[in-house]
Amino acid sequence: MADPAVIRIRAQSNSSVVESIWASRPADLYDGSRRDRFATALWGVRTLFGGFASASRWDPSRVSPVRRTHLATVVGRELVAPDVVALTLADPDGGLLPSWTPGAHIDVHLPSGRRRQYSLCGRPGRRTDYRIAIRRIADGGGGSVEMHEAYDVGDPLVFEGPHNAFSLGMAEPDLLFVIGGIGVTPILPMIQAAQQRGTHWRAVYAGRSRDHMPLLREVVSVAPERVTVWADDERGRCPSVDDLLDGAGPTTAVYVCGPTPMLEAVRAARARHAHAPLHYERFSPPPVVDGIPFELELGRMGRVLSVPANRTALDVMRDSDPTTAYSCQQGFCGTCKVKVLAGQVDHRGRAGEADDEMLVCVSRAKSRRVVIDG
Repeated sequence: MADPAVIRIRAQSNSSVVESIWASRPADLYDGSRRDRFATALWGVRTLFGGFASASRWDPSRVSPVRRTHLATVVGRELVAPDVVALTLADPDGGLLPSWTPGAHIDVHLPSGRRRQYSLCGRPGRRTDYRIAIRRIADGGGGSVEMHEAYDVGDPLVFEGPHNAFSLGMAEPDLLFVIGGIGVTPILPMIQAAQQRGTHWRAVYAGRSRDHMPLLREVVSVAPERVTVWADDERGRCPSVDDLLDGAGPTTAVYVCGPTPMLEAVRAARARHAHAPLHYERFSPPPVVDGIPFELELGRMGRVLSVPANRTALDVMRDSDPTTAYSCQQGFCGTCKVKVLAGQVDHRGRAGEADDEMLVCVSRAKSRRVVIDG
């Protein structure tokens, strides 16, 4: 996930880091032959520390990324479906917000301390304001309900990002966008960008009814002849995977975002074609694959929790303590990361886990028991 606001340190020796800086230093701006004093100093650092790199105790995996938050103001609030509210955010001082690309999302810091990810669904690259849309899920984790109830026009909102783990490819000549409900949020800017580039694209947007399909009019308005609207109450049934992928060949790049059953059906269908391009983003936790039961011991509390093969450690921890911190449930935000005191971890996250860390939303145990600092 690209994140220009996060400082990352490469796992290289001190000497190789400095050497790469030396090798890539630009020529002097005024005189190509003039000695660059800064680069010379770096060369001295390389020489000094090169011999000590092997003895250094510095471990890059133990360096935590620095997160940078931004403050915005809610300047617009609109109900775009019976259970979906769209919020427009702007810089409180009238400045530009950080740059972004289609498919990007921001991490919102809610007043309760929760963190939730929401895709940017405004015009591609627009920086004078952002737009996010949130479906209210009454029996969910509480984040969507809080977003609906906590923010009105004029309220401050703190966020991180944008980040992008679902970016639109630049060189794909044939695109199919498969949309299910609130999955429209990352894909709408992709459709608009593809239209601007002159890329051949089509879209299938499925939902219960047109009234419950947020931002539908905006999707259709881009190019009505390229969008298939599949409303269950009009067609009398849910679309099959063949309906969703109608006309998609082995080289068609498919972008899908929607409910888990839709996503899994599309993934299985595309797997029949070797190397078929498929891009997707989840709005719900992925299913547990090849899960093995294990015990999770909360070191400070002295409690032992049993994690079954088909559930995550986070699920079991939340059964015991509903206030357990989490956010994406997909292993990339790092909110649920915990310290491991004993045992071996089957690392499955994308946020970067050291040997003594565990993302309890996706990672599991290699040993019978894992002891965490909890």
